[in-house]
Amino acid sequence: MEISDIVIRKLSLESKMKAIVSITFDQQFVVHDVKVIEGNHGLFIAMPSRRTPEGEYKDIVHPINSAFRDQISAQVLAKYKEAIEQLSQQVADIAPLSEV
Repeated sequence: MEISDIVIRKLSLESKMKAIVSITFDQQFVVHDVKVIEGNHGLFIAMPSRRTPEGEYKDIVHPINSAFRDQISAQVLAKYKEAIEQLSQQVADIAPLSEV
């Protein structure tokens, strides 16, 4: 199964939740609401989850093995970093205009 598209749907620089992402697999299956989270040891992805009646959070979808999880994580985090770089460039392009 190959990742055919990653869309950053929301960016947030102020909170620990840095982005909400949609991932398309094989141009046929999409998973929405994958989160990019800033943890104590750096960025990681969290799969979509639901709260159980007991108050626990359970993943709705998740990779079966760690190799596929690592592949998803690497590609999502690369796309996130690319989006942050683009945002930084846009801000840098606007900043000189605000000084006029």
